[in-house]
Amino acid sequence: MTVQTIKTTPFGDQKPGTSGLRKRVTVWQQPNYVENYIQAIFDSLEGFEGQTLVIGGDGRFYNDAAIQKAIRIAAANGFGKVLVGQNGLLSTPAASHVIRHNKAYGGLVLSASHNPGGPDGDFGIKYNISNGGPAPEKITDAVFERTKVIDSYKSVDAPDIALGQIGTQQVGGMVVEVIDPVTDYAALMETLFDFPAIRALFASGFTMTFDAMHAITGPYAHAILEGKLGAAKGSVVNGTPSPDFGKGHPDPNLVYCKDMFDLLMTPEGPDFGAASDGDGDRNLIIGKNRFVTPSDSLALLAANAHLAPGYKAGIAGIARSMPTSAAADRVAEKLGIEMHETPTGWKFFGNLLDAGRVTICGEESAGTGSNHVREKDGLWAVLLWLNIIAARKQGVDQIVREHWATYGRNYYTRHDYEEVDASIAGKLVDDLRAQLPALAGKTFGEDLQVAYADDFTYHDPVDGSTSAKQGIRIGFTDGSRIVLRLSGTGTVGATLRLYLERYEAADGRHDLDTQLALEPLIALSETLAGIKQRTGREQPSVIT
Repeated sequence: MTVQTIKTTPFGDQKPGTSGLRKRVTVWQQPNYVENYIQAIFDSLEGFEGQTLVIGGDGRFYNDAAIQKAIRIAAANGFGKVLVGQNGLLSTPAASHVIRHNKAYGGLVLSASHNPGGPDGDFGIKYNISNGGPAPEKITDAVFERTKVIDSYKSVDAPDIALGQIGTQQVGGMVVEVIDPVTDYAALMETLFDFPAIRALFASGFTMTFDAMHAITGPYAHAILEGKLGAAKGSVVNGTPSPDFGKGHPDPNLVYCKDMFDLLMTPEGPDFGAASDGDGDRNLIIGKNRFVTPSDSLALLAANAHLAPGYKAGIAGIARSMPTSAAADRVAEKLGIEMHETPTGWKFFGNLLDAGRVTICGEESAGTGSNHVREKDGLWAVLLWLNIIAARKQGVDQIVREHWATYGRNYYTRHDYEEVDASIAGKLVDDLRAQLPALAGKTFGEDLQVAYADDFTYHDPVDGSTSAKQGIRIGFTDGSRIVLRLSGTGTVGATLRLYLERYEAADGRHDLDTQLALEPLIALSETLAGIKQRTGREQPSVIT
């Protein structure tokens, strides 16, 4: 094997966001752009000589080309083995499991998650560490610093790997093993959930629809839901991964899954509806006449997890991202277990999971997961819901209503303003931040008294690290909240996310329209931040 050292020059825009580096495909297609970033990752690591690296992605456009580059660079840098999903495919949670199951050094996950794909869409690369989770900030910061000064990368002159061919091949002195992307993950799910009970549920006439959104979870859902669990053929729709996601937007929310929502609201619709996103780590849950918000889903899964074999001994604790509603906090309090509030980004859950401090984690952006991997996991959430339905012998709506009657309801919404001019968005956040010291103790309207107003700083209880400026929080004495933050997952301009939450007690009114219930907070947020006035946007891009 001849290792080539190829001269290059830095790019100034390779700073990873909350989950790796995401850019337009056309950016990644620039000469040396992929090579620089992957080499910068390897330059920021040590001790991987002869070790195993996992590589896989969601099948979006440019996935296969980037994987071939990554394999050659890994061989040149001294990795001993690469495990890669057949046809370059691995869902993000499956990649996490493959890393953990094979005790790999780490992995490259190629995805831009829920962002659109295709030649004019988005692409992304993130590095996951040996626990299977996204690299912590100390690594991503080091990678970014390296990208700013990198002057060469290593590669080998070798033909492309036959990604469709399961088995082992050689690239120079490195072994490349192409693996079935579904097998290990499906076996893991079978250890966590009561497959016989779920099979009996489907055998009794229970119906569902799962929209894989032309994305990565199609093969997994076909194999597990229709194959192992006996859901009727055709229960999985849009189940073949496509480089452009069928020209759709693989984000499982009520905007892009409106047809499913409408179907579930009719008498003719199935009993249960679910969807997952581009790389398989997010989920949408809809029951007959009942959409379950991601924040409520986290709380419900945590409260009922003991019904599944993998969690029958109970859960150690719950963690949620700061913008996620406090519904899960009430479950943790009732169960007498730990509750942690972290910044947005699954990497912040990793230390808590590794330390055994928490078992179930979730984010309002439709991500839930547990200690079985170190990523959020869309299909896992769907299977846990099915397990709970099978065990309780109740429909989704009844389960949700009984939960609210026990814990109360957190009315919750998120308003996204996408592709806002970055300078306007940054100034808006800075100006609101400057107001915070004067807000504490103020009363707005009749009953909205500010209990605290801050820019969230997280102190990791495991490693002692601190993450500052993670989002503006304005909390009120009645449990209501306004949260505003800039998202780190977009590729163009800035995305402003506004989160609004109001608590209604267990004996209160649980049947109000969410936007009407939150109207006073929506109006107050505009008074304080002036999003519409300053951005010129009359409405959010997306309301969830």
